[in-house]
Amino acid sequence: MTTRRPILLSASPVALVVLLAAGAVAAEPPAPQPSSPPPAQPSATAGSVPAAARPARVIALAEFLRAARERQPQFMQARAVAEAAGARADEARAPLLPQLYASASYQRGTENFVARPGALPSTTRVATGTSWASANYWTSGVTLSQLLWDFGQTSGRWAAARATAQSQRSSERATLAQILQNVRTGYFAARAGRDLVGVSRENLANQEAHLRQIEGFVRIGTRPEVDLAQARTDHANAEVQLIQQENTYETAKAQLNLASGIEGSTDYEVSDEVLAPIDVEDRLIEPLLAEATRNRPDLAALEEARRAQELLVRSVRGAYGPSFGVSLGVTDAGPAFDSTVWNWSATATVSWNIFQGGLTRAQEREARANLASAEAQRLSLSQQIRLDLEQARLSVRASKASLGAAAEALVNGRERLRLAEGRYQAGVGSAIELGDAQVALTAAAAQRVQAEYNLSTSRAQLLRALGRDLPES
Repeated sequence: MTTRRPILLSASPVALVVLLAAGAVAAEPPAPQPSSPPPAQPSATAGSVPAAARPARVIALAEFLRAARERQPQFMQARAVAEAAGARADEARAPLLPQLYASASYQRGTENFVARPGALPSTTRVATGTSWASANYWTSGVTLSQLLWDFGQTSGRWAAARATAQSQRSSERATLAQILQNVRTGYFAARAGRDLVGVSRENLANQEAHLRQIEGFVRIGTRPEVDLAQARTDHANAEVQLIQQENTYETAKAQLNLASGIEGSTDYEVSDEVLAPIDVEDRLIEPLLAEATRNRPDLAALEEARRAQELLVRSVRGAYGPSFGVSLGVTDAGPAFDSTVWNWSATATVSWNIFQGGLTRAQEREARANLASAEAQRLSLSQQIRLDLEQARLSVRASKASLGAAAEALVNGRERLRLAEGRYQAGVGSAIELGDAQVALTAAAAQRVQAEYNLSTSRAQLLRALGRDLPES
């Protein structure tokens, strides 16, 4: 006698796999007991959650997206990195502003004078003895200095730091865009898992109805006992599939919590929503590419990083020239706090590192190499954006076509099962025909769920490729 392998359903975030194959059933069916058949098992099996016990709280996609913007750890880290880059830009600006220093000191020491040879005339270097007597000495001063010009070294570093800070802010937005993409993908994976739980429940309900029907036929002797054994096996397999699918659904919600930065349980249901059509999903690639080039924050981040390296090259080249500065100082000193003498001084300075062992030339070579690397990264991302748009656009088109075909297959599957049930009741159909029709219906329902998942995730990928749905910069 030919037997069938039961269908297995999975709701992976990547794919929902339907395995249909012919072969022997691994578990041997239980021995028939026509005199006292076991009662049909209820749909709420051990290990599964009854439908009535499901929580009523329903969370929409928008709530997960809002939670990700507010508390997702990766986004919080990216924001902190951008803040640090902005602080470093302010640090680079500091040398361009006036520098004011104040100091004060108090000293207690002996007054023994020792002249350094050559510092004073020989007639004044007469030893007068030493003493342990000590005296006070107070001193205080204020110095104001200002860098005038250093051939763009400091101003160039400041401009480069500002460009780097802007690059980090764009990277922060790119991180958020990727997080939102992950949330959408996780949400639709959880929704697919929820729908597959419904498919499994419907399959189990049908198997229970078939089991009760076959039990009656076997009891009156119009059907062989092997049909009852097959029905019991199919019913048990349907129970296992429901338990596994409910576990997959709970796991998908836990992954959705992680993607959204939510610390909490999974005692909720995802809402019944799909991603709405995008106004440009049926257009050609060139208009999409122009929009993505304007909007993609990761491309803007690389462009700012390239500009920062360009400014750094100019800054390093300024080290070939001198630096000019001025300073003004005021001091007040004396042996007692109330008897000090003030002085002031003004200083103009010129400093020039004429030779440092090739340091400036090496720094310039390094900056130019980093500039070439940044330009290559930007070009690589531009090419990747085109590929992302092509893949997302084609995936949306294929998913819409697949959804229509899957809906038609589901209608045909339900009709096939209806006809098979009628033939079996009339005595002209077999249990194998009835079971095959049930398997085909379950597979068609799972394919419909897969098609809806693929369409929503494809549209989410297109949004990500276009750089849409981001906060204002």
